[in-house]
Amino acid sequence: MSSLVEYYKDLVYNRKDPRTADMFLMSSPGPLIMIIVTYIYFSTNIGPRYMRDKKPYELRNVMILYNFSQVLLSMYLFYEGMVSGWLHDYSFTCQPVDYSNNPTALRMTRAVHLYFMSKLVELLDTVFFVLRKKNRQISGLHVFHHSLMPVAAWIGCKWLPNGHGTLLGLINTFIHVIMYTYYMLSSIGPHMNKYLWWKKYLTMLQLIQFTIIFFHSAQIFFNGCNYPKVVTFLLCLNSLIFIYLFGAFYVNSYIKSQAANKKQRTAIGNGNVTDNKSD
Repeated sequence: MSSLVEYYKDLVYNRKDPRTADMFLMSSPGPLIMIIVTYIYFSTNIGPRYMRDKKPYELRNVMILYNFSQVLLSMYLFYEGMVSGWLHDYSFTCQPVDYSNNPTALRMTRAVHLYFMSKLVELLDTVFFVLRKKNRQISGLHVFHHSLMPVAAWIGCKWLPNGHGTLLGLINTFIHVIMYTYYMLSSIGPHMNKYLWWKKYLTMLQLIQFTIIFFHSAQIFFNGCNYPKVVTFLLCLNSLIFIYLFGAFYVNSYIKSQAANKKQRTAIGNGNVTDNKSD
């Protein structure tokens, strides 16, 4: 145990990136762990129990403002990720971490910290689901995804606040521009549903995102790039887990669902469905 404690102290306090050490919530993992544990407990237990006998909150204006703010934040983060490296300076095959005080490296470092903060703000997605009694949308995938992303962003900000792994955040912010635009339109009212036929493509974009990140990270094992192999392994593992989870969600929600609906329509057309409603 003493060896583990010493290793923890060395990792958190000696090997940290000094440029992010004094940034908000970056001194130690304790506050983040408390936030994530509270989030999980609220989402799966205390929140649904609190709302059990209550009417769902409307929150339409709050949701419109929140989703619009998320669109703007995601656009800004995508812009910062591009101009801080990926537009001109970064290599897609190998981009080591720059620990210097180069202005471009510092700009990407600040963007990574803001990205971490945005992952905490996104926990409100689930809070709004709970308060609106949209419990069906609080799936295991949803809670797992929202719990893991702040942890991954914190690790990146603590030790690797620029370089190869930031492509994940860049792609993620681009997808979130599209995703929160969808959420914003859907929160306006049911009359917008006719413009929201592209919902299933959001899941496809998530699958594409993690597939790109897997191959972008996996090449580090073969090209001799000076980027931490442990972190590369975690990025690959994270990508594979989400490819599986989002893939299963897509199959169950769209492919199997469409097949079941088609079978039901065929049965109705053939007169094989009995109306069981009583007068």
